[in-house]
Amino acid sequence: MAFNNNLDTLYRQVIMDHYKNPRNRGVLDNESLTIDMNNPTCGDRIQLTMIVEDGKVIDAKFEGEGCSISMSSASMMTQAIKGQPIDIALKLSQIFSDMMQGKDYDDSIDLGDIEALQGVAKFPARIKCATLAWKAMEKGLNSQKQ
Repeated sequence: MAFNNNLDTLYRQVIMDHYKNPRNRGVLDNESLTIDMNNPTCGDRIQLTMIVEDGKVIDAKFEGEGCSISMSSASMMTQAIKGQPIDIALKLSQIFSDMMQGKDYDDSIDLGDIEALQGVAKFPARIKCATLAWKAMEKGLNSQKQ
């Protein structure tokens, strides 16, 4: 049981670190793809900008406001998708979605800090907070595939 408490503490620390020191915060200009999404139930809001070239996410940044879960998830997500081919970024999103729903998920890809969010699955009201940035990324990348 002590191991679980230590792991929960570590995960909380990782989430708070991404919240207080967000990675990739800002806006990309150039020819960036911009996706605005919000979660009306809690007020979380995100603007995701990505540069996608030759089937790859070259860069990704976010702006927004919301709870620690939504903002840290956006920080982790932008870190995870930068430099990835579109299909890998979308696969990461599917893995994350499965993890949030408490389903078995493909653990063949190292999720890094993202694993810290797995405890959110225990709190159904917070799942939308955690998935907001990922839904924005999916929407943007799916628009590029057409």
